[in-house]
Amino acid sequence: MGLTWKPRVLTALLGAAVASGLTTLILILVEATDVLLPTDTKFGIVFDAGSSHTSLFVYRWPADKENDTGVVSQALVCQAKGPGISSYASNPAQAGESLQGCLEEALALIPEAQQRKTPMFLGATAGMRLLSQKNSSQARDIFEAVTQVLGKSPLDFWGAELLAGQDEGALGWITINYVLGMLVKYSFSGEWIQPLEGTLVGALDMGGASTQITFVPGGPILDKSTQTTFRLYGSEHSVYTHSYLCFGRDQMLSRLLAQLVQAFSNFYYTFHFLNLTSKQPLATVNATIWEFCQRPWKQVEASSPGQDRWLRDYCTSGLYILTLLLEGYGFSEETWPGIEFCKQAGGTEMGWTLGYMLNLTRMIPAEVPAQWRAQSYGIWAAGVVFAVLTLTVTLGAVAGQLLWPQGAG
Repeated sequence: MGLTWKPRVLTALLGAAVASGLTTLILILVEATDVLLPTDTKFGIVFDAGSSHTSLFVYRWPADKENDTGVVSQALVCQAKGPGISSYASNPAQAGESLQGCLEEALALIPEAQQRKTPMFLGATAGMRLLSQKNSSQARDIFEAVTQVLGKSPLDFWGAELLAGQDEGALGWITINYVLGMLVKYSFSGEWIQPLEGTLVGALDMGGASTQITFVPGGPILDKSTQTTFRLYGSEHSVYTHSYLCFGRDQMLSRLLAQLVQAFSNFYYTFHFLNLTSKQPLATVNATIWEFCQRPWKQVEASSPGQDRWLRDYCTSGLYILTLLLEGYGFSEETWPGIEFCKQAGGTEMGWTLGYMLNLTRMIPAEVPAQWRAQSYGIWAAGVVFAVLTLTVTLGAVAGQLLWPQGAG
């Protein structure tokens, strides 16, 4: 006569439980994917000891890196009180003390557990290059004072060094091309990609004591002393870079004033004051600078209150920059629109420090992200539903077996 009602119901419940359980197992095993957990964040600190002031930069990047180079972002900028460290030649101890305030700001930002692993470097540029040429013992005393202060911090101090002019120019070139997305950029597909060749830009930088020019030339570099080669994000780059010591803004003014008595940078600051950073035509730039230089001094003071410290230099600086770009570097009315005067891009300061940190990340071991097996939210929700269904049906079968009246059905 076939099965009675009780065996039929129990068989159906057990069959449903088995089917639901198998479905849950399939969802867990077959649809699972590898998920990378977020890596730790690494930090690095660079002091830019320029001729007129010293700045501290804190950078951070994911520990896994991209093609052996960190994807670095700026986390903190701090300008040390007082002038550049080369100004403390008569009292070297003050050079080290001047860095203490910014160092404390950086320590407050970096988690204590990571401070021992955070590299810190101080690079001194043209101001200290000049002092080293004039009085090497004074320069050595300043470096010793700086090293003593920074070496006592809980950070991993990599040293205080004199940065060569060519290195300053090349590292500045790395910075500007990285920030503009010319070296690596994040795609819509969620991957880091390298832009097409030929999109790299040149870099012009003017500090207080030197000026640098760096670019990828169209042909081979004949003078190998002006060539710098480095590898970033899996690609090798070779650039022409040259630094002109004593052709910075402050040194130019000093030489000019000395002559009168006897018979990135400052490019941006001067042109920003003159409202010339919006890619105006060369004729407009030239006319604006000359018009400013011909104003009566009282009119200049009245139009820019609170800027007496810099006002007297803007005319001379503007004319010097114009002469340097046109007569020195060979820009013309046709190529002038290709120059962009900038201090920041994407919230990041222009200069050599970011380029240094990008290069430095290649020396710091990467950390491989941990992998876990996981499902998407939809698959996970379906798995939970089938698991609950399996449990419910199984409990129903057990209850039926125990509570069904004997002899019924």
